Amino acid sequence: MTIFGQMEDKRRTSKGNFKHELLDIIFLVVSATVSSCNDWESIEVFGESQLSWLRKYYPYRSGIPSHDTINRVFSSLDSKVFGQYFIKWTQEICNLSKGDLVAIDGKTIRRSYDKNKGKSAIHIVSAYAEKNRICLGQIQTQEKSNEITAIPELIDLLYLKNATVSIDAMGCQKQIVEAIRSKKADYLIAVKNNQKTLYEEIENLFMITKSSSEHIEYDIDHGRAEVRRCTIINDLNFLDERKYWKDLASIIKVDTEVEHKSSKRSTKEIRYYITSSQKEAKTLNHMIRRHWSIENNLHWMLDVVFNEDQSRRRIGNSAANFNIIAKVALALIERVPLKKSKRQRRFKAGFDPEFREKVLNL
Repeated sequence: MTIFGQMEDKRRTSKGNFKHELLDIIFLVVSATVSSCNDWESIEVFGESQLSWLRKYYPYRSGIPSHDTINRVFSSLDSKVFGQYFIKWTQEICNLSKGDLVAIDGKTIRRSYDKNKGKSAIHIVSAYAEKNRICLGQIQTQEKSNEITAIPELIDLLYLKNATVSIDAMGCQKQIVEAIRSKKADYLIAVKNNQKTLYEEIENLFMITKSSSEHIEYDIDHGRAEVRRCTIINDLNFLDERKYWKDLASIIKVDTEVEHKSSKRSTKEIRYYITSSQKEAKTLNHMIRRHWSIENNLHWMLDVVFNEDQSRRRIGNSAANFNIIAKVALALIERVPLKKSKRQRRFKAGFDPEFREKVLNL
């Protein structure tokens, strides 16, 4: 709240006839969101029922704002500025250690479109610290294809020294590689046919060059058996494309074979990656797999626990700003040592003020 309190309240530049302080509203929304509220109406109901508790921390001189007021405030709040203060907050509570994985990927908030106004659904590109289980920051775009320009902008805002940044094939761009290296971080990026020359040279190199290290991983789970073979080549003398990719140190091949128990069907896949890291195959094999933590532990949680994809927030910046609030709430809930699901933790916070205070670190 100290960090978000540094934001300029733009309403002060207008007539100044508002009744509710910005920090009162933000504290209400964060408290309600960790307590199972996913829309402005339920946040208003939470506030009315918990007013005496809320007043322990903020005055609420004019009581609880209506859901329309909350909506107007979050719709007009500059999502880029709000996102920058969110990054300040994450940097206060998250210290990246050397070699930590930061996965970058995008997610479309599917029902944030507005056909009447010709507004498409917004797309959010997020950076997720896998070990710390926290979103470090985000950038909003209007289209998935805009990820290429959004990713360098997001990287520029983050502290990434000594981390390894993983991105899918859309992020296999020279300017993105340079942006990561300028932050004194390593990159680990998938390669597909969007970089056709690089892809073909890597394919050929694995046919003619001896591998530097190799690691095989076995996994049996949910009626499927998976074998992942990770092969690394450090000798890149015959990779002509090497000179275009800053500090490229290794190329990676991951052969995956999955056998499905029920159907007895087997599927095979080969994927390639480039990296500035010189780590051995075992470590890189694990990192490549852990990249998908951003899908499982962030995007999936926003959909299932916070009901994000079903939300109909369309006005102004409300969808992007509530996405930030949900990520704040998710990070707070993650840190509570309780053997309950995140949904159950939110439910408990709704009716147990002491537990809510523990979640909010009050």
